[in-house]
Amino acid sequence: MSANPQWDISRALGVARLFHLVCGVRDACVTPFLTLYLKQLGLTAPWVGLLMGTKHLIAAFWAPFCAFLAKSYQKRRVLLIGSLLGSVGASLLMVLVPPLDKDLVYRSCNASSSVTTTVVPLGVSRTVNITSAQEATSNHRAGPPGLLAKSTGSMETSGFRIGADESHQEPFGHLPNYLVDSVEGARTTSQVLHHVTSFEVVRTALSLLPDGTELGRPANLSIVKGKAQALGLSLEGLRWTFILSLGSMVFWELLTAPLEQVADDSLYEYLDFVDATDHYRSLWVWRLLGMSVGVCSISALVGQLDCFLMTNGPRGVVHFYGYSLVSTLALLVSIAFPVPICKRREPSYKTIKALSLIGGDPRLILLAFTVFLVGAAASTVQNFLFWHMKDHGSSELVMGFSVALSLLGEILLHSFKMALLKKLSRVGTVGLGLGCLAGQLLYYSFLWSWWSVLPVQILSAFSSGALWWAVGASLEDLATPGTKRSVSAMFRGHFYGGGSSLGSFVGGFVVMYSSLAVLYQACCVVLLLWLALFLTIQARLPQERKINYSELLVMEASDTSDSEEGTERDWLVRAMREEHSDWKG
Repeated sequence: MSANPQWDISRALGVARLFHLVCGVRDACVTPFLTLYLKQLGLTAPWVGLLMGTKHLIAAFWAPFCAFLAKSYQKRRVLLIGSLLGSVGASLLMVLVPPLDKDLVYRSCNASSSVTTTVVPLGVSRTVNITSAQEATSNHRAGPPGLLAKSTGSMETSGFRIGADESHQEPFGHLPNYLVDSVEGARTTSQVLHHVTSFEVVRTALSLLPDGTELGRPANLSIVKGKAQALGLSLEGLRWTFILSLGSMVFWELLTAPLEQVADDSLYEYLDFVDATDHYRSLWVWRLLGMSVGVCSISALVGQLDCFLMTNGPRGVVHFYGYSLVSTLALLVSIAFPVPICKRREPSYKTIKALSLIGGDPRLILLAFTVFLVGAAASTVQNFLFWHMKDHGSSELVMGFSVALSLLGEILLHSFKMALLKKLSRVGTVGLGLGCLAGQLLYYSFLWSWWSVLPVQILSAFSSGALWWAVGASLEDLATPGTKRSVSAMFRGHFYGGGSSLGSFVGGFVVMYSSLAVLYQACCVVLLLWLALFLTIQARLPQERKINYSELLVMEASDTSDSEEGTERDWLVRAMREEHSDWKG
C-alpha cells in the first residue's frame, strides 16, 4: 500500500477505467437513439435538427466554461457528483414530454391489432367526402398522423399506402404507388374534425415532393409523412411538444456537458503530478468498450421491456430509464474518482493563447476547417441514419449492433496506429479518414435492406479513429509547450461541436425538402471537394524543418566549443535557444 494514498496510481487508474467504462454504457443508452425517440414523439426533421443543433452548441461552449470555473474554485468533485445526480432526474423529463398526437399509438404490442385500408389506382381525380361531425368508431388503431390523421372521410388521389404504425411491417418495396382511400377503425374523437384542412395538408405535402419521386419506396416514406405531419398538426400541439422537448434537452445538456471534460482534466493533472500521463492515453478504450456493451444491451432490453413499461406512448422510454440507472452507478464511482488537491500555478487565458496560435498557423487553420466539416457530416449520420434504417425495416437491435461494429473496429485498428501514421504520414491519414467518411455517406444513400448498413460500418475505424489520431499527432507537433491540451480541447469541443451544430440545423431542413439520400450525397460531395482542396493546399505549404536531436548529440567534439564562437556553431544549442525564445514569445 502506498505511503501517500493521494498518489496511489494503480488505484486511481483502476477507478478511472471503471468510471470510463460505466460512462460509456451510460452514454450508449440514450445518445444513439435520441433522434429516433424525438421522431416517435411526432417531431419532424427540421425540429429534430434544431433540437440536436442546440444540444451540440451547448456542449461546445458550456463544457469548457464549467471546467474553467470548477478548476478555479477547486470544485471539481462537486461538479462531477452534481452533474451525475442532476442528469438522473433531467433525463427522465424527456419521458414526460407528451407526443404530438395523443390518439396515435406508435407501436403494437398486440400482434392482433391491425388497420384495414382500401386503395384506389393512380390517375383518379381528387375528391373528398367530408363528415363534419364526430363519429363513433371501433377501437382499431389509426395510421400515422401525417396523412389523414384524425379523419374518417375518404380521399382519392395519387400517392402511396401507409401501414399500421411506424414499424411498417409490410414490405413497401412490393406495393404499387397507391394512396390510402379510407382508414377504418379510427379512435373516437372528442371534437369536430376539419376534413377540408386534412385534405389540403395531403395535397400540399404531395406537391412538395421532387419530380419523379417514387412514393412507395421506403427511403421516401419518412419524408412524405414528415411533410404532411409538419403541415397538418395543429400549431398549438406542435408548439408545446417542441418547447417541452427543447426545455428538457437544454436543462439536461447543461447538467451533463461538463462531466467528460472535468473528469479528463482532473485525471490528467492527477497523473501529471507523478509523471504518469502515459497511462492516460489508453483510457479512451474503456469508454468505447462500455459504449459497445451498452448500445447492444439497451437495444435488446427495449424489445423485451417496452410493452411492460409503456403501453400508450412512444417507444423508447427504456433508454431513459437505463440511462438514469447507469448514471446512479457512475455517481457511486465518482466518489472515488481521482481529483488533484494540490494547486498548480498555470498560465491564464489558455483558450485565448490557443486561439491566437491557431490563427497564426496555416496548418492549424486547415485542420480546424477539416474538423469543422467532419463534425457537420458526422452529425447527419448521428441524427438521421437510424431514421433511414427504420424505413428499411431495421430493428433497434440491428441499429445498436451497427454502432458496436464501428466502435470495435476503432479499438482493433488502434494496434496499427503508429504503423499507419508512419506509412501514410499525418496528412495522408487525414485524407484517408475523409475519403472513408465520404464513402460511408454515399453508401448510406443507397441502403436497400435492414442489414445493408452493417458491412460499411467497419470504415468508421478510419473515418473516426484514424482521422482523429492524425489530427492529434499534428496538434502535438504544431502546438507550443503549455498549449497542447488547450488546442486539442478547442478542436474537439469548439470546432467539432460547432460543425455538428451547424450540420444538425441545416440537415433537418434538407431532409424536409428533399430526402435523406440527397442529404448524404450532398455531404459526400462536399467532403470530396474539401479533400481535394486540403491536399492541394497542404502540398503548397512550406515544410517545417525537423531537428534530429539524436544525430546532433553524436557529433564530434570538435564541432562544439566552450568559446562564444564555438557555441554559436553548435546546432543543438542554437535549436534549443530558438525553441526557448519562441516559447517565451
